[in-house]
Amino acid sequence: MEAPLRESEHIEFLSDRLRLIVSPEHTFGTDALLLAAFAFPKRNERACDLGTGCGVIPFYWLARGKDRADAVELQAKAVDQLRRSVALSDAENRLGVYHADLRRLGGVLPAGQYGLVTMNPPYTKAGHGIPSAGAAEQIARHETAATLEEICLAAAGLLKFGGRFCLCLRPERLTDAMAAMREAGLEPKRLRFVAKNAESAPWLFLLEGKKGRAPGLTVEKTFYIYDSDGGETEEYRAVTAAYRKD
Repeated sequence: MEAPLRESEHIEFLSDRLRLIVSPEHTFGTDALLLAAFAFPKRNERACDLGTGCGVIPFYWLARGKDRADAVELQAKAVDQLRRSVALSDAENRLGVYHADLRRLGGVLPAGQYGLVTMNPPYTKAGHGIPSAGAAEQIARHETAATLEEICLAAAGLLKFGGRFCLCLRPERLTDAMAAMREAGLEPKRLRFVAKNAESAPWLFLLEGKKGRAPGLTVEKTFYIYDSDGGETEEYRAVTAAYRKD
């Protein structure tokens, strides 16, 4: 059998059986774990993660009992990395990996069949910020491969009526995200901010929109990473407890 790891790669264990290969180019952060937990699929809810990268979001779901999920990724190296993770984890029947452009999913995934779509999108709007040095970093951090509007349209195309689209972004892009969701027919329904602690301003928001639903937004209590003593909060420990590095 071919060695599952390439140079500079390592394994993250999300459960006793699920092993996620991570590389410097295709890795994950706290934001992806928070999004995976915020959007966690309901029972029998067909789920897909767009721009999945190393695949941490669908792997997180599988590690916590989801029977199956799909994942879409544009970059060939990330797809190869994820497919090796799936093989290493004997998860071929649980995670469908699709090498595709999210703007062109016709004939790749069935339209109007998903109850949940997620994406941890690029945080920097096209034409803004300092471009990243590497191609993989540019796609991950800047809207070079798809705009926020295109992402929301892709999610809306996959979702059935009442289906959910969840994403995370920096607070300065909240109005952009809500406008893009509404333009795509996804009504913003649930919002949660994430802050380092009670004294800090939020650095992230988690937003859920539902296809075809009426207006009405619920703002949940802020998610804190650290408590007043500087230790990790119980809620944060619950989100991150299941993974460790080899």
